[in-house]
Amino acid sequence: MITSRHITANGIDFAIDECGEGPDIALCLHGFPESRRSWRHQLPVLAAQGWHAVAPDLRGYGDTSRPRAQSAYHIDHLVADTAALFEVLGASQGVGGAGRRLLIAHDWGALIAWVVAQRRAVALDGLVIMNVPHPAVFRHTLRTSWSQKRKSWYTAFFQLPWLPEALLGARRAAAVGRAFTDSAVDKAAFSPDIIAHYRANASAPGALTAMIGYYRANFPDVLAEPVVKIDAPVLMVWGEQDVAIDIANTRGYGPLVRDFTLVTLPDASHWVQQDAPDAVNAALVGWMTRTGLVAPAA
Repeated sequence: MITSRHITANGIDFAIDECGEGPDIALCLHGFPESRRSWRHQLPVLAAQGWHAVAPDLRGYGDTSRPRAQSAYHIDHLVADTAALFEVLGASQGVGGAGRRLLIAHDWGALIAWVVAQRRAVALDGLVIMNVPHPAVFRHTLRTSWSQKRKSWYTAFFQLPWLPEALLGARRAAAVGRAFTDSAVDKAAFSPDIIAHYRANASAPGALTAMIGYYRANFPDVLAEPVVKIDAPVLMVWGEQDVAIDIANTRGYGPLVRDFTLVTLPDASHWVQQDAPDAVNAALVGWMTRTGLVAPAA
């Protein structure tokens, strides 16, 4: 059963959903414009594999603290949040021992996760990335692919003051709801109550400015992160029907990741873990089994 509570980490009050218990933490980071509920299909599966699965609302989102300064959404703070969440949740022993750390992330959460792994801010036992490329790969495709340049128009639009908030927030954030329903492959995966939840989150005072603040505080600098080869095993799950990020971004990981596994899902969109939860969960459990990341029974 998924339960909810609040914890404090890195000076931020985080709302979390969680399932399971124990020292082995599977931390799930959502993207834009989602929330912790985007992991509703994965938390019970992770718990069944022996993990304490936790999905927070990221800073500025949902029921988590919403700092007002744009600088509060810089990648340095987002990385520090991730490290602090693992620590507060009890994963404190490092790779291979009690308190193992599995980081699972989508969209903006995945960009944070890549940087966490590159900076070695957390000693990760495994990293799962969904539909966001490594910063170095994305930098390359933005330079060389007109397809990706066209798909990334919104990152430039988000640099404008107030206008993105006005358009996305109109009619109780109707455009946020359409972002899911218009691009999902399985429209039924986004029930009216889930869409209402995302729209309500985006309609909260200051919420859209905080959410868009991730783009304003970090682009394009975050794509210039120094490259450090990632030692932890990495699973990338990619919905091929992504309207925002080209599948070309799934190539070129040999120099970047020591142990890289790619699973592509032809009938899933950018919202992959919600659009195709059964396929995502099967890929996740299969990879965890092969890499020894199924937690030992208590």
